[in-house]
Amino acid sequence: MRQGLFVKINEAKWDDFLKKIENIETIPADELTKIYVHLTEDLAYARASYPQSDLVSYLNGLTLKVHNRLYQNKPEGTSRFARYWKYEVPEVLHSSYKFLFYSFLITSIGVLIGVISAANDQTFVRLIIGDHYVNMTMENIANGDPMAVYGSMDQGSMFFGITINNIKVALTAFAAGIFFSVGTGYILFQNGIMLGVFHYLFFQHGLFDETILTIWVHGTLEISAIIIAGAAGIVMGNGILFPGTYPRTYSMQKAAKKGLKIVLSLIPFFIVAGFIESFITRHTEWPLFAKVLIIILSAAIVITYLIILPNLHQYGKSKNQTL
Repeated sequence: MRQGLFVKINEAKWDDFLKKIENIETIPADELTKIYVHLTEDLAYARASYPQSDLVSYLNGLTLKVHNRLYQNKPEGTSRFARYWKYEVPEVLHSSYKFLFYSFLITSIGVLIGVISAANDQTFVRLIIGDHYVNMTMENIANGDPMAVYGSMDQGSMFFGITINNIKVALTAFAAGIFFSVGTGYILFQNGIMLGVFHYLFFQHGLFDETILTIWVHGTLEISAIIIAGAAGIVMGNGILFPGTYPRTYSMQKAAKKGLKIVLSLIPFFIVAGFIESFITRHTEWPLFAKVLIIILSAAIVITYLIILPNLHQYGKSKNQTL
């Protein structure tokens, strides 16, 4: 994009920001944050496209004023690793809530369709999860141990295999967002159908309660992480579909970096979920309270990660900006 066109598109916005910055102490916290995001994005693009221009100096000056106001009370000396978890992940999650909702909705629709289809077509279960798995499950049910599949593998091998596979699924769901979010939506929908069919298979044989307690011991973290990874893919797809005032390629790169932060933050989820599935889920003889406790603790981790920490981060930022 020519510099003149870039300036023409954004000039009115910058003039508005300049007027507001003259009374920066009166700007509400949320609005100041939005101004900062717009300015840093415009400055990054200007630096890449017109590195020696006066425009870079102008935008840098505006951005610096807002930056100083935003971060005047921010603790110094924080390591890059600590800053990533304490500031960057909560901030990107908080700004991605609507995409998390879309991801959850697509998965839920898939689950519903999977259940309805399995209930109305006996061949659908085998079509989705395969004859081998269905036959093995039927044999396990007949032997009185429907969850025997979780104890059929060596624990160490199972842990590495499951963890790597889940990370692969999450990265694929994210990367598929490059196809205008449709690819990510398809993966989420497909996983939702499989989840619905799987649960209906056990419901059909009167084992729904046992399935819920066993599967969701590890599934609470695992399924939540897949949905969050799907949200990251939709974030990238949204950047391609709706570039705003930026070139589409630049908007995609910016959204991809945002989504990648989300996906990388999920790796601990998959490691813990893989450990639980490999070393704990196999113990189907464990008492009810132990399984429920693990599910509750896992749900608490998800809620803390998705809701509590991002909102605490936003509250802390707003509080600092008003001091």
